[in-house]
Amino acid sequence: MPEALRRIGLVLAAPALAFVFALVVASLVLQISGSNSIDTYRTMLENGSRLETMVDMLNRATPLYIAGIAAAIGFRMNLFNIGIEGQYFLGAYAAAIVGAEVSLPGPLHVALICATAIGVSAAYAGIAAVLKVYRGVNEVVATIMLNFIAIGGIIAATFPHVIDRSGNNATNAGTKQIDESGWIPDLNGVVEIFTRDIGRGRQLTGVLVIAVLVGVLFSVWINRTRLGYDLRASGMNPLAARAGGVPPARMVLFAMIASGAVAGLIGMPEILSDNHSYDQGFVGGLGFGGLGVALLGRNSAGGIAFAAILFGFLDSSSAVLQVSGQASQSIVVIMQATILLAAVVAYEVVNRYRQRDEIQRAAMAAEVSA
Repeated sequence: MPEALRRIGLVLAAPALAFVFALVVASLVLQISGSNSIDTYRTMLENGSRLETMVDMLNRATPLYIAGIAAAIGFRMNLFNIGIEGQYFLGAYAAAIVGAEVSLPGPLHVALICATAIGVSAAYAGIAAVLKVYRGVNEVVATIMLNFIAIGGIIAATFPHVIDRSGNNATNAGTKQIDESGWIPDLNGVVEIFTRDIGRGRQLTGVLVIAVLVGVLFSVWINRTRLGYDLRASGMNPLAARAGGVPPARMVLFAMIASGAVAGLIGMPEILSDNHSYDQGFVGGLGFGGLGVALLGRNSAGGIAFAAILFGFLDSSSAVLQVSGQASQSIVVIMQATILLAAVVAYEVVNRYRQRDEIQRAAMAAEVSA
C-alpha cells in the first residue's frame, strides 16, 4: 500500500470505528425502546438536509467550536481546564454589563464587548494557573471549585443588583439590553446569495466569523510559531522542554490564560446575536461540551470543527425526534456519549497500532541497511 494512503487510512480509521460503533449502540437502544432505528435515522437525515436546520446546526456548533479550541489549548499543554464553564459565564456576564453601559460606533462597541469577555475570562483562568505554578494545586480541582465560585458565588451575589427593572425583560430577568451598535449582524444575506431565503425566522449568527478566525489563529499559532512549538513540547515532555530552555511554569501560565481568553468568546452568540443581555436563561453546558468536542477532534482546528458540527447536527435533531415521536430526545445524548467514548478507545487502539507499525518498519529498515 502506498505510504500516503496508509497514513490517510490510519487517520480516518479511529473516527470511522467510533462512528460505526456509535450507530450500532444507538440502533440497539432504539430497538430495545421500541423505536425503528432506520426510520429514526431517516428522519434525522431528512431534517438535517433542510436549510433552516443547517442554520440551527451551525448556530449550535459555533460556541461548541470556540469551547473546543479553548479546551484544546489546555490539552496541548497537558492541562485539563475544567473551568471553561465558569470562565465563559463570568466573561459573558461582565461583557453584558459593560456593553449595556456604553454607546460607541458599531465596530468599537462590539470590540469592547469581546475584549471585556476575553479579559475577564483570561484573568479568572489565571487564578487556577497561579495556584498550580506557585502552590502546586491541581488545575482540575482548582477549576472545578472556581466554576462554583463564578456561577454560584460572584454572579449569583451580584446579579440582583444589575437586573434591568424597566420591564424590558419582564418574562426573563436579565441585565439591560445592549444598544444596537453592540449587535453583530447575522450572515443570512451572505448565505442567501447562494441559496434560497432562510425561513422560519432563523438567523445564522455572525459570531461564526469570529469562530472561524479563532480556529485559523489557533492552527497557525500552535503549528507555525515558536511559542506554539514550546507549548506542544512542554505538554509532550516537560523534562525535555526544560532541558531545551523552555520554562514550564511560564508555559502553564500562558496556556491557562490563553485557554481562558478564548473561553470568553463562547457566550458571544448570546450577547452579540441573540438576547443582547445576560439573563436567567443564559445557555449553560458549553464549557463541558467543548471538552468532548476537543477530545473527539484530537485538539486540531479541523478535527474540532468536524466534531462541533457533528454535535450541532445531533443537538438540532433532538427536537424533531421528539416532535415526530420517532424516538426520545435522550437518544441524541446516548449517541454523543457513545461517539466520544468510542473515539477515545479507537484513537488509542489506532495509536498503538501505528507505534507498533513504525517500530517494525524501523527494524526492517535497519536490517536492510545492515
